[in-house]
Amino acid sequence: MTSAITVFISLCGLLVAGKFVRLRIPLLQRLYLPSSVIGGAIGLAIISVFGDRINPETVDAMRRVPGFLINVVFATLFLGVKIPKMDRVVSLAFPQLVLGQIMAWGQYVVGLGLAGFVLSRLCGVPPCFGNLLEIGFEGGHGTVGGMTESFLSAGWSDGAALGFTVATAGMIVGIVVGMVLVNWAQGKGIVKEVVPFDKRRFGERLGVHARRSRPVAGFQTVMSDSIDSLAWHLAIVGVSIAMGAGILELLRLTGWKVFGGFPLFPLCMIGGIVLQTAARAMHKDLLVDHGQMERISGAALDFLVVSAVATISIKVVAANWIPLVALILAGTAWSVFAVLWFGPRCLKEAWFERAIADFGQATGVTATGLMLLRTVDPDAKTCAASSFGYKQLLHEPLMGGGLWTAFAFTLVIDWGWVKVFAVSCVMLVFWIGCAHFLACREPVEA
Repeated sequence: MTSAITVFISLCGLLVAGKFVRLRIPLLQRLYLPSSVIGGAIGLAIISVFGDRINPETVDAMRRVPGFLINVVFATLFLGVKIPKMDRVVSLAFPQLVLGQIMAWGQYVVGLGLAGFVLSRLCGVPPCFGNLLEIGFEGGHGTVGGMTESFLSAGWSDGAALGFTVATAGMIVGIVVGMVLVNWAQGKGIVKEVVPFDKRRFGERLGVHARRSRPVAGFQTVMSDSIDSLAWHLAIVGVSIAMGAGILELLRLTGWKVFGGFPLFPLCMIGGIVLQTAARAMHKDLLVDHGQMERISGAALDFLVVSAVATISIKVVAANWIPLVALILAGTAWSVFAVLWFGPRCLKEAWFERAIADFGQATGVTATGLMLLRTVDPDAKTCAASSFGYKQLLHEPLMGGGLWTAFAFTLVIDWGWVKVFAVSCVMLVFWIGCAHFLACREPVEA
């Protein structure tokens, strides 16, 4: 079999294995671990034990999967989305944006400060090691995969393996520590709508929809006798990626060195925004359904995560376990502090419900934040879901895999870590100032 077929079969098999293992082990259900992470761990164990019997080309091809699929994930973010008026977005989401920005910029301050001042001297890691905290925690596996070419351009081939490790740890931290915070808030009487695991329906514990209550996966916007709707939406994603690639080539023609190692995926998001805006202007946006885009994005993310976790280099992780543990613990401590200290100061109404969603996203992925939010606000009785969703429109283009995430790494290489650390400190102080002076203007209605 060709390498591509082998990789596809392997990743499908790992996802199926991850789902069935999760069905059989209640502890994994209680931890809300995604099947992609479980399947990736199974793949990592197989590759670690039987690596000498596996074709190295297959493993190398699996390592390239995340770098490709993250372009798909980012291209779909705003396709099919009816972007509301900006004043409505800002008025409702600004306090939530302030908290999200504080958490993200704080990860740069903590990560770069720890790596530059301490770990580079004691453990010999490069200062850009500190970027992995925001790339892995706020960005996740997809962002790490998208940054792989940037790591290689900087001559840091170990960056991807270390980043995937931080991202995996961040996802676990987001779920486990997030649930600890949820239980703490319930004990303090801050939230009262928590649905504990033992009181969830059997299907919810397993992660399986009941036959009679299966949600709609998306709407078909074109008739199949002209083109299959899924094929049409995939083609739209491809056009968005092509637009992003074109933007990147134009930027590289400027000759600015920073764009030499600049990743493609943030510009795929820009391509999607441009395409969606053009479709709305021409009254053709009815041809694109965001529900189908979410399914494409979700599928791409699952395959991305399983391939990323399965191909983590154990040797690289073992050689850097001390700085990795230090970075992960420091990032966890900052994230918990930000939720408990800045959350009630930034957010007036339903502060914990809104802050815990940001915590889940800032350590794992957006899905982790939504899972934690659903745990504390299962019937959407607060404004948390709407403010969190609106906040994403302003937050994602910049942080957690956005433009600054991509720029920050290349700037650390070109400028040096001290200047980027200083910029991060200034931005953190700015957003803390916003939390202090502007939170009082927060609207209370959803």
